[in-house]
Amino acid sequence: MSIKRIVTGIAAAALLLGALPASAQQTLKVGSTPTGVPFTFLDTKTNTIQGIMVDLITAVGKEAGFGVTIEPMQFSTLIAGVQANKIDIIAAAMYITPARKEAVDFSAPVYTYGEGLMVARTDAKDYTKLEDLKGETVGAQVGTAYVEPLKKSGLFADVKIYDTIPDIMRDVNAGRIKAGFADLPIVAYNLQLGNFPEVRLAKNYKSTIVGSVGIGVRKGDAELLKKIDAALAKLQADGTVKKILAKWGQE
Repeated sequence: MSIKRIVTGIAAAALLLGALPASAQQTLKVGSTPTGVPFTFLDTKTNTIQGIMVDLITAVGKEAGFGVTIEPMQFSTLIAGVQANKIDIIAAAMYITPARKEAVDFSAPVYTYGEGLMVARTDAKDYTKLEDLKGETVGAQVGTAYVEPLKKSGLFADVKIYDTIPDIMRDVNAGRIKAGFADLPIVAYNLQLGNFPEVRLAKNYKSTIVGSVGIGVRKGDAELLKKIDAALAKLQADGTVKKILAKWGQE
């Protein structure tokens, strides 16, 4: 083949690509955690991350015109990951908080809830407030919005920090800590699945650290955030968000 034909072919290919909308060519990396069922979790049957936030960001991407690839990450590394350009979007059970808003930009709120309290099934006490655990050793997940308020309350002998919620549940189950605090929907869903049968949710406990989950993007990425918010608004209006939540038992 002559050099002229090669150049002509390359030019034609470039024109063809140029004719496609930029969004159709764009695939963004989404950071999600493997241990936040039902928001995000590792499906061992398919070895993929699944859950509410995965379904949601996939639907948002489809509406906004970009594809997504899910990158499994520990919760505590998500913000650093987006800041370091390892991922473009955070889609996990992450509260929108003032401190986090200084590091990343968030979409409009997707879902609102508070912390759940888990104790051993053999513990029959009716826990309704933090003060009911005064002087005890409790646990929370690293990087979550619960850690600092629990520590600053001055109520507990110790607040142990764990990498994952299942790690907290294991120590509650083993009696190494009196109780654990974590996202209420995640705790409830784990227990509903029959995981950790020796752990129970304190059903009369009233959440005190309530927040809303949002989709996170790199600070200052206004164009992407605008696309995500516009897509979210449409998916809220047409009932798609409600259907996704219902699929995972979070109506």
